[in-house]
Amino acid sequence: MNPALNNDPKPNDYAAFLAIDWADQQHVWSLQVANQTKKEAGTLEQKPEIIGPWVAKLRERFAGQLIAVAVEQSRGALIHALLSYDFLVIYPLHPMTVARFREAFKASGAKSDPLDTDQILQILTKHLDLLRPLNPDTPETRLLGRLSQDRRKTVDLRTSHIEGLSACLKEYFPQALEAFSNPASRLAADFLEKWPTLEVFQQAKPATLKRFLYKHNVRSPKRIKEVLELAKMAQPLTSDPAIVESGRRLAQMHAQAIQTLNPVIADYDSRIEELFHSHSEFSLFNDLPGAGPAMAPRLLAFFGTDRSRYAKANNVQSFCGIAPVTRSSGATRGIYMRRACPKFARQTFHEFARLSLARSQWARNYVDYYKAKGKKFHAIIRALAFKWIRILFHCWKTRTPYNEEHYLATLKKRGSIFATFHLQKTSQ
Repeated sequence: MNPALNNDPKPNDYAAFLAIDWADQQHVWSLQVANQTKKEAGTLEQKPEIIGPWVAKLRERFAGQLIAVAVEQSRGALIHALLSYDFLVIYPLHPMTVARFREAFKASGAKSDPLDTDQILQILTKHLDLLRPLNPDTPETRLLGRLSQDRRKTVDLRTSHIEGLSACLKEYFPQALEAFSNPASRLAADFLEKWPTLEVFQQAKPATLKRFLYKHNVRSPKRIKEVLELAKMAQPLTSDPAIVESGRRLAQMHAQAIQTLNPVIADYDSRIEELFHSHSEFSLFNDLPGAGPAMAPRLLAFFGTDRSRYAKANNVQSFCGIAPVTRSSGATRGIYMRRACPKFARQTFHEFARLSLARSQWARNYVDYYKAKGKKFHAIIRALAFKWIRILFHCWKTRTPYNEEHYLATLKKRGSIFATFHLQKTSQ
């Protein structure tokens, strides 16, 4: 963590204010010295050998005093480069914040990099009290968070290939989906490599098919018989050579991509498990009902180790997008799902709430109760996630591991219907 942030710097603590409009290769910056109105501007290439000396000149010029830096992003190469300097205090800005600021004061809607840096600088100098400095968590926590998010992206990529493979086979070779039940398996990839079309599949000898299935641990006589009958009795969906050849190539591409991603995901799982089990917060998240090896590390990485990051549970609920937004205009009042939020965080809590149903009795009671009232499932899950965040926040803040029996007893003591709804149903 940045030691400069331990005392929560105020505007008067800064020697200068620096706004940077991030770009892929070259950034535009604008600087204003404290208690002065004159602005300086320039550009900065995204190269370590250029950023380093540029920051060194800032340190020398301001004698190592704190400099507030506003950047229109929260992660990326520039952020990572600047975070290594203890005299720079980073204030990440959401792109929509700058866009709305521009719309509010520039009726033309004109946009340019110099204009953006001036607006970022105005936000930084005039509204610093509303901004929150970026105080990175421990390297272990940040690595766990990044690996968890990267793993999810990789899983989503594999899922897109699985769906693509299934859709492709349904067009020209649907019998393959009957021959293997799991398109992500090694069996599926080897099957399509050896028999990419129905015509080739039906030319295989029964003994060859048996050896192939045995090699892939398919030993059930019933299952082997089904595959042999499939090869013998199946009729082609189409004989159009254009569809068959293009389908064959696309199916093999998807199958190979899936097999490439499988060990990558397994490697992510292994490293995430290692980091999670060695983390200082492990005991708070390991036994959460339904979290499992994928969700528990994601929850840990979200909360982290800095107890000052969130003052109240509703800060977490709003930040991650689980808390709804209320909009009022005259006599009209509406409640809407919060859109402006880190999507991965919202997804994490939503999925955890859904997974908790299998292991948490009160959570199951909660969903059953509102389903009986006709509420939509995902709306109930979001509401359940809202409650879970309040519980997890208390456990995290007080460093107390969650205990299902203790929480059920507390609900029962309070007379909550969610502690007894299941019993009421079974007794009817």
